[in-house]
Amino acid sequence: MKRVAGYTLFWIAVGMLISLFISNTFWTVLLIFFLLLVGYNLFLC
Repeated sequence: MKRVAGYTLFWIAVGMLISLFISNTFWTVLLIFFLLLVGYNLFLC
């Protein structure tokens, strides 16, 4: 369980780092929606 939490926190940090470089809010929200959709599908399969 600690590995899953660490993996999740690592990718949250990567996402926050990417959002620093994307200045446009529209693209940030679009990226968040896309990654949530992909993560949800990977979690269920």
